[in-house]
Amino acid sequence: MPADTRLHADRFPRANAYHPDWLIAGVSGGANPLWLTEWVCEAMDLKPGMRVLDLGCGRGLSSIFLAREFGVQVWATDLWFDPTDRWKRVRDAGLEASVFPIRADARALPFANDFFDAVVGIDSYFYYGTDDTYLGYLLRLLKPGGQFGIAGAAFSTEFGGTIPEHLKAWWEPGMSCLHSAAWWRAHWERSGIADVELAEELADGWKYWLQWQHAICPENAVELQAVEADAGRYVGYARAVCRRKPGVPLAEPIASVPSEYMPAPLLTGR
Repeated sequence: MPADTRLHADRFPRANAYHPDWLIAGVSGGANPLWLTEWVCEAMDLKPGMRVLDLGCGRGLSSIFLAREFGVQVWATDLWFDPTDRWKRVRDAGLEASVFPIRADARALPFANDFFDAVVGIDSYFYYGTDDTYLGYLLRLLKPGGQFGIAGAAFSTEFGGTIPEHLKAWWEPGMSCLHSAAWWRAHWERSGIADVELAEELADGWKYWLQWQHAICPENAVELQAVEADAGRYVGYARAVCRRKPGVPLAEPIASVPSEYMPAPLLTGR
């Protein structure tokens, strides 16, 4: 039987070991999670036994990949997708002792400060991480000096409110959360709490985008036509990796403000 090459890519040798049917059955977003996880992990120092938060993991494919390829323990955390479905996939992969499915909102994470050795966000961080204060919230959970890496859909150029003509049929307002690698570098550096080690685009990212879409959703003509017409001018993938700066205090998020009601006259009496 000839090899199934629908999702084969020489650029991602680790991901090539995983069957396309398994990948397609676990689709939870618009990008191949194994390609992006492999890509960002090339720039990270993952070691067996580390505790890793896989934030916005969807159906858990990236979490399984992290555990199998790097021997780490993974807290597979997502809000939208059923953790029981994720757990079945983990059991089928024989990783019950390594991958722990959690349902949680990225803005209300149930983890202790300094708990994780590393954090990754695969094709999800742009949904919640563009907030100016979010990086500080998240890095509290990471040990000082620990790495945080993201990879996902991106625009190579920030184009403000003028949407390129060839992208207009595909564009919808939610896509305004996508940014360039340069934007992510500046966003993180401005925080003062992270050392940015890398922020860059994926060479020929638009071609991998098309390959993935042809495999999972070939009837999506509007997106396919837009990416083909773009040919890498704007559309692609970006990755960024930073470390939590040791010795820089991170404020606890404000959950409530204590106050005491003091009655006072409502009007001046004039």
